[in-house]
Amino acid sequence: MYKVVIPGDFISEDVNRAGEGTYIEGGKVYAMRYGVVDDKEEIKVVPFVGKYQPARGDVVIGRITEISFPYWIVDIASPYEARLHMSEATPDGEKRIEFGSMHTYLDIDDLIVAKVTNVDPLMRIDLGLMEEFQLRGSGRLITIPYTKVPRIIGRRGSMIKMLKEKCNCFIFVAKNGRIWISGKEDDMELASDVILMIANEAHTSGLTDRVASFLDSHRRIRMYNRKNKGLKR
Repeated sequence: MYKVVIPGDFISEDVNRAGEGTYIEGGKVYAMRYGVVDDKEEIKVVPFVGKYQPARGDVVIGRITEISFPYWIVDIASPYEARLHMSEATPDGEKRIEFGSMHTYLDIDDLIVAKVTNVDPLMRIDLGLMEEFQLRGSGRLITIPYTKVPRIIGRRGSMIKMLKEKCNCFIFVAKNGRIWISGKEDDMELASDVILMIANEAHTSGLTDRVASFLDSHRRIRMYNRKNKGLKR
């Protein structure tokens, strides 16, 4: 069960595990902001709202917004733009991409999956392209508050595993709250609806059971409709 707290709420006496969104007073841990307590490793308070703040090692889905040699400028759903150096897209055997040809590799509005390789004190964000996660072919991109990503993943990946299996879709969840879904149109529609449902109800208890029940019910209805459609023929 997820515990909702407001600033000043007592959380724990385990001060050694106090993390982001908390403060220590009198040997106890208190909430610094309004949000949900996450105590799987360190004790954190995850805010309900807010813009994604990139950190080194995060895997994000970005959108190319500008080409400024030798960088692609990338929107990563953050207050700060990121940059991808042209060397990240240089094919094997080529030393560099020629000036004026960067758009032939990655163009405006292209989606990429990248890892945050560096964030400096001036919030200059460098990215590394992750070729093993290419967003190719048909699919759809949805965006949720980045704070809800852990709920979409679930404990030990339980929620996302269930979504993939029951929606019969490929689903990639990035740290910045962007989610790529690919599959049949009806399956993608179902996956999108359920993910948004989880994001909206992330702070409530019994969510996993409700999601499982909803997906099972939807599957039964779909099978019933298909059966009836076959009989009418």
